Amino acid sequence: MQQWDVIVIGAGAAGLFAAIEAGKRGRRVLVLDNGKKIGRKILMSGGGRCNFTNIYASHQNYLSQNPHFCKSALSRYTQWDFISLVQQYQIPYHEKTLGQLFCDDSAKDIVELLSSECRKAGVQIALQQQISSVSYSNGLFQLVTPELTRTCQSLVVACGGLSLPNLGATAFGYQLAEQFGLNVLPVRAALVPLTWQPADKAVFEEISGVALPVTAEANDVVFPEDMLFTHRGLSGPAILQISSFWQPGDELLINLLPQLDLSAFLQEQQQKHPDQELKTALGKVLPKRLVEKLLEIKVINNQPLKALQHKSIANISQTLHHYVFKPNGTEGYRTAEVTLGGVDTNELSSKTMEAKKQPGLYFVGEVMDVTGWLGGYNFQWAWSSGWVAGQYC
Repeated sequence: MQQWDVIVIGAGAAGLFAAIEAGKRGRRVLVLDNGKKIGRKILMSGGGRCNFTNIYASHQNYLSQNPHFCKSALSRYTQWDFISLVQQYQIPYHEKTLGQLFCDDSAKDIVELLSSECRKAGVQIALQQQISSVSYSNGLFQLVTPELTRTCQSLVVACGGLSLPNLGATAFGYQLAEQFGLNVLPVRAALVPLTWQPADKAVFEEISGVALPVTAEANDVVFPEDMLFTHRGLSGPAILQISSFWQPGDELLINLLPQLDLSAFLQEQQQKHPDQELKTALGKVLPKRLVEKLLEIKVINNQPLKALQHKSIANISQTLHHYVFKPNGTEGYRTAEVTLGGVDTNELSSKTMEAKKQPGLYFVGEVMDVTGWLGGYNFQWAWSSGWVAGQYC
């Protein structure tokens, strides 16, 4: 039997960060993971370049049934703290849009940073570990794997949510929380593409690949970003963002021309080019394949601009500024970047991430009910929550 001060389950962003911080305090730390390598989600994030934080990160960028919970951790270990660590390792990075920071070269740079910090802090890592049972008695947790049994004083659960099962995601963290009497809130896929109803699929799959800047709205929340038509439905940053707020059965309101007053544009075009067709005018401000599709399904009717009455222009403008889609559902955990819901934060201390009902048991990262927007916010939550737990575990 092996004895440790701290065992961390999950070698992702939050787990490794908690392990590093605990190790720096002189704790004997072991990280267990079911995969073949550490940081699997980090490596594939941001198209392989890892959107490792966001310069605008604040508690307002997170969804939780307890929206105040994340404030403490985010204020104690901020995006600037992590940026300074990245700079210390001389990792080149850039801001893409809206405060999103990406590695210039590769997400491997971030994994190597974490790996190096683990070595410095004396953290041990054991991969391809399948935990068959966890129990607690006499102040110690006991973890059983086929090879051996390990004990620890502090157990940090950092095994994420259900998103991206092909990277080893399981419900283990939720089951562990329930085993120790903690409430787990319902979970669902978030930051995920939305799928077509069959009738819409038949129409729109032909323009797969068309992308444009839009605003996407659901349940009084609006996100301005790009939208992408796909064979299966709608994707792109605007759709991934709104998917966290959209509920099954809801309509999705899309402004196809958020930067333009379409009525004013069409009136101006009408005066300058009265013989021009509506199709040509719209083709100046929208992707031509989308315009052709809208004409084909008679959302708009092609005619010379001079034939348009004031009312027709108002109707066209209303339709394209408030286009309604009713998604069938989401693509699910297979392509979701994160899982919404999870371990109820009311069960945890916001100061330490420790379970109130079970001394020595900590939860960090995605496994709990804190979900960031798209754009580096979920990594920042991993660093902040992991750092906080690492000060106490």
